[in-house]
Amino acid sequence: MEDVKVDPPQRLEVRLRILFTSICHTDLSAWKGENMAQQAYPRILGHEAAGIVESVGEGVENIQAGDHVLPIFTGECGECRVCKRDGANLCERFRVDPMKKVMVSDGKTRFFTSKDNKPIFHFLNTSTFSEYTVIDSACVVKVDPLFPLEKMSLLSCGVSTGVGAAWNVADIQPGSTVAVFGLGAVGLAVAEGARARGASKIIGIDVNPDKFPLGREAGISEFINPKESDKAVHERVMEITEGSGVEYSFECAGSIEALRESFLSTNSGVGVTVLLGVHASPQLLPIHPMELFQGRSITASVFGGFKPKTQLPLFITQCLQGLVNLDLFISHHLPFHDINKAMQLLHQGKALRCLLRL
Repeated sequence: MEDVKVDPPQRLEVRLRILFTSICHTDLSAWKGENMAQQAYPRILGHEAAGIVESVGEGVENIQAGDHVLPIFTGECGECRVCKRDGANLCERFRVDPMKKVMVSDGKTRFFTSKDNKPIFHFLNTSTFSEYTVIDSACVVKVDPLFPLEKMSLLSCGVSTGVGAAWNVADIQPGSTVAVFGLGAVGLAVAEGARARGASKIIGIDVNPDKFPLGREAGISEFINPKESDKAVHERVMEITEGSGVEYSFECAGSIEALRESFLSTNSGVGVTVLLGVHASPQLLPIHPMELFQGRSITASVFGGFKPKTQLPLFITQCLQGLVNLDLFISHHLPFHDINKAMQLLHQGKALRCLLRL
């Protein structure tokens, strides 16, 4: 922990007071990398959070000081061809970019060390592991002040990513069959989304059986632990589905092997595989082009296909009405100064989301 200086917001920017933040595996992976490369360009990590607007820069509309908001790692300008197109959510100006470390308006950072005024750079458009942060207004979503911010933070990444993949990207139909590879927060959110859509069978796959009880709460009825069988996972899925395979499969583990098994677990004719896991490996897709002629397809999802400003508010309301059980995902409540403990819990597979109060 150290004190930093946070500059005022510039044109079309917002400065937030972060009240709650949590950690996902993207932060964990970046944290490991930052420990090795911190001297090159130190960054403030974090992208799943909720807070209150402290001040706004010139030209910001519909957001003012005191508003309750969610910082979103992939923005929506509302003006580019992607934002204007239905079914697309990767804004041309403010889409997620792991390599982006400065603000769009002037190419500079808003963070500096207090001692010697050295620059500290941004992460995923948000940098929420700080009491204050500056964000492009295109990456800020206003929420009802009556909504509980500690739960809202889950919707700025993990839960929206998983449920949205089930609803917006795969468009799961009632009575369909689903397999979820990786039962972390995103995988369980996929299961919650599939349950809400009326899936008849949801199969969960994970090497950690401690996750299975929560999986049952999310609607998963069958579980496969790859370590407990000599058969390939897709063979077990075929057995459970009486040889047909599932209609929808979701890879949430960030594993090339899991992606291959996920693809082969789908129905030959109508099977859809949705990729959600972050793959740091340089390996390419483990699929032969001719396999796509068997009626199986594969796609990927960023932020569950949600356009953050125009579509997320309705989803938030649906969650608070009970369509998605947000309490399922909060495994720990910790003060912000215990962030390293939260990192370790997630790394050890002992936590879904550690909610950190600033």
